[in-house]
Amino acid sequence: MTVEQNVLQQSTSQKHQQTFLNQLREITGINDTQILQQALKDSNGNLELAVAFLTAKNAKTPQQEETTYYQTALPGNDRYISVGSQADTRKKQYKPTRTRCATIEQTHYGSKDKRDMDVIDLTGDDKDDLQRAIALSLEESNRAFRETGITDEEQAISRVLEASIAENKASLKRTHTEVWSDSPNPYDRKRQDNCPVGLKNVGNTCWFSAVIQSLFNLLEFRRLVLNYNPPASAQDLPRNQKEHRNLPFMRELRHLFALLVGSKRKYVDPSRAVDILKDAFKSNGSQQQDVSEFTHKLLDWLEDAFQMKAEEERDGEKPKNPMLELFYGRFLAVGVLEGKKFENTEMFGQYPLQVNGFKDLHECLEAAMIEGEIESLHSENSGKSGQEHWFTELPPVLTFELSRFEFNQALGRPEKIHNKLEFPQVLYLDRYMHKNREITRIKRDEIKRLKEYLTVLQQRLESTAEQQQGTPSELPSTSPTPRSFIHKPFTQSRIPPDLPMHPAPRHITEEELSVLEGCLHRWRTEVENDTRDLQESISRIHRTIEQMYSDKSMIQVPYRLHAVLVHEGQANAGHYWAYIFDHHQERWMKYNDISVTKSTWEELERDSFGGYRNASAYCLMYINDKEHFLIKEDFHKETGQKLVGMETLPTDLRDFVKEDNQRFEKELEEWDLQLAQKAQQEKILASQKMREPAPSVMTAQAEEPEYLEQPSRSDLAKYLKEETMQAITKASSEHEDKNPETVLQLAIKLEYARLVKLAQEDTPPETDYRLHHAVVYFIQNQSPKKIIERTLLEQFGNRNLSFDERCRNIMKIAQAKLEMIKPEEVNMEEYEKWHQDYRSFRDTTMYLMIGLEHFQKKSYIEAIQYLICAYQNNKELLSKGPYRGHDEELISHYRRECLLKLNEHAAELFESGEDQEVNNGLFIMNEFIVPCLPLLLVDEMEEKDIVAVEDMRNRWCSYLGQEMEPNLQEKLTDFLPKLLDCSTEIKGFNELPKLPSYSTHELCERFARIMLSLSRTPADGR
Repeated sequence: MTVEQNVLQQSTSQKHQQTFLNQLREITGINDTQILQQALKDSNGNLELAVAFLTAKNAKTPQQEETTYYQTALPGNDRYISVGSQADTRKKQYKPTRTRCATIEQTHYGSKDKRDMDVIDLTGDDKDDLQRAIALSLEESNRAFRETGITDEEQAISRVLEASIAENKASLKRTHTEVWSDSPNPYDRKRQDNCPVGLKNVGNTCWFSAVIQSLFNLLEFRRLVLNYNPPASAQDLPRNQKEHRNLPFMRELRHLFALLVGSKRKYVDPSRAVDILKDAFKSNGSQQQDVSEFTHKLLDWLEDAFQMKAEEERDGEKPKNPMLELFYGRFLAVGVLEGKKFENTEMFGQYPLQVNGFKDLHECLEAAMIEGEIESLHSENSGKSGQEHWFTELPPVLTFELSRFEFNQALGRPEKIHNKLEFPQVLYLDRYMHKNREITRIKRDEIKRLKEYLTVLQQRLESTAEQQQGTPSELPSTSPTPRSFIHKPFTQSRIPPDLPMHPAPRHITEEELSVLEGCLHRWRTEVENDTRDLQESISRIHRTIEQMYSDKSMIQVPYRLHAVLVHEGQANAGHYWAYIFDHHQERWMKYNDISVTKSTWEELERDSFGGYRNASAYCLMYINDKEHFLIKEDFHKETGQKLVGMETLPTDLRDFVKEDNQRFEKELEEWDLQLAQKAQQEKILASQKMREPAPSVMTAQAEEPEYLEQPSRSDLAKYLKEETMQAITKASSEHEDKNPETVLQLAIKLEYARLVKLAQEDTPPETDYRLHHAVVYFIQNQSPKKIIERTLLEQFGNRNLSFDERCRNIMKIAQAKLEMIKPEEVNMEEYEKWHQDYRSFRDTTMYLMIGLEHFQKKSYIEAIQYLICAYQNNKELLSKGPYRGHDEELISHYRRECLLKLNEHAAELFESGEDQEVNNGLFIMNEFIVPCLPLLLVDEMEEKDIVAVEDMRNRWCSYLGQEMEPNLQEKLTDFLPKLLDCSTEIKGFNELPKLPSYSTHELCERFARIMLSLSRTPADGR
């Protein structure tokens, strides 16, 4: 075995054990490395057995020397290790070490291959049999590694990738619409201007999209990937496992990045890159692991790929790996072990931080940088142990992993921590730098002293407040008041009630009372002054602590927030997306799979800090604010002009993107051709219909201007016939001049006065006069007077009034006046727009009415479709004015209640376990609940809607820790990502529910009836 092979095996073994320690720490919530190492040792490397040891109720704390815990920090052990709790970070080793790694190598690689072994009986109490079984299991695992070069960690990761690919393949066979399905209309998939390109979710791969988009938007990283050329020696035939795995992945990653730069599509498909991740391993099963593992593995592969290239181009010098230079830094571990000091330099990549118990990022960092009793660092004779971490070299891209999962031993499963954790847009890291450790220690001591003094002041303030509450503000009057004596036969042997229980003066003079009043007033003033002074002192100390690191010397290392990766859901399932800062446009963007939208810091805070919903940040990516090359755009070397889009791509990638764009343009052309053919067919059918003779009634109606599609204009006129006749009769009786024109003018005035009165009347919800007449709607919404006048003229000019001579004359005059109206007098476009809004209002009313009727009949599937349409139409109307639509809160309440009841019904069907019932329940969720959730989440101000969504999601997430049949578990795992998808892209239903034809009279009656039947108080308080 060569020295290089020995080093490689030692490094792999060390990475293998460190990964297991990280996984144990994450699963069990135990941070004591000593306990974790002992459990791993006792289980011979079996992760599941180690978890069982640690989570058993009668588990004993392994008795292990403290030297094991601090062995990683002993002098001379200069190596690359993980400091993490979530996953294995950077652990590559370039020289052999004589520490724990050698022992691990013997354990993993020293056993012999024993294939011919008898079956071991584990049902008895023989401990030797158990040890033999464990040894056999370990030996099988090691043999697999020797034969394939694949570790258990890689197999576990592969299982998740295979699950994603299987999900993608299965999605092609489903009949219902998936949340990531493509629209048949390619124009819906067309990129708008220079909007960033999204990534398609190809089956539970939202984590991939979040990570890749964050890295792609680092311009320096983008350049490295796009300009990567595989080593010449590996172009023809890969020499080893790494080249066989990494080089195809780099090729597909380059293609994916190129499409993100220059594609004409709104989003692109990353399936080929994910396929390569899956094909790189041989595995079985579908057990899900922490998404952080994928981030680590992705960076590992990238580092290996660039390392191969760097070694080829080094020319005798030590190769420089750009991945190491971008993402990895160093820290110095300074500690004391049993009174002996030590220092050791270690390398880190993604830096893990615990969230629980801390309020902001600085508190997390302070806790991560100090372990044990830090006071002992300054004491030579102390028997205690502790260590500090000081950054000696920070990477240009600094990534923090926020550990938001802990193992609930009572429930036997991991749970997500929803605590709020704040983080700044600019993070100053001076206080954690080794060069500033002396001044930082002084400031830490000062902060500690101030906090102790703050505690004393707060205790004094509480005591003073109690004194202030006990100080009487007034003294009793000195005027004698006779005490009333109540005779109580059973208490006469006690102290007479007119005598005080304690010695007290029986008489107080005016002079004595004046002295006492003065003393009490002075004491009260002193207490108030003391309270005010204490409050000011406390505020002053808080300000001092906040400004402790604000001096110029401690703000020299600024790191700006580049990306925030967010997780929503529970520990076992959820959805991922990213907020990424556009450094050139200076704005935040939200990358949620195929959806890329503008965002704000306020939205990021709400989704990322935690404590508000089930969403919170799990990864923060900061970049050095002084390293401008990270976000520097490309410029032409000769002309100096900025390169944009396809200009930034190498020739091979430019050709690749052009080919894909040509395929997409062909899709657009084919779609246009289909539409043209369809339009031509419709035109032919329409011309055929026009040749057919039409009834005389239809001809007469066609001459009238369009008013209402549903209900028709003639329907409104029929309903208003009685009111119109009354106006004409009243006008004729009140005016001696029976001239039809005079009667028309007076009738219009009378009708207008009637409608104004209706519009001004304060009515209950069941009486809505806007449904009676369009003019009432126009008056309440302050439409132009010309719109109202023309509408009234049309009312009196309708042919349905031509049943006698007087009405016919008035109708003809009204029609003549309509023809005389010039285009400049009434804007017909505005006129049609007002009447279109009124049609929409009537449609909204019918959607609401029918939805409520179905809701009361408990036909929730039918109800939700109408209520959704009612809410969406109503919201659009209300955006134009407060009286354009109905009560938004009312519609929102019943929409929310309907979804909750549907969700509960679907959950009950799922719980039945019967195949048909389970499928029905999931059908309800996929077809009616999931498409509606974005409608509830799109308006972040609707707190009740957000709570309802959380209730629905929690209802299904509660099944994660329950025993169930494998087929149910599979269906639940398949469904949950869709439910937890936080995308606010509105999908809606395939077809809008149809509206029946109602007369105005019937519409008003049914609306009044349903509104009267509604409960005044919401049932659940929402």
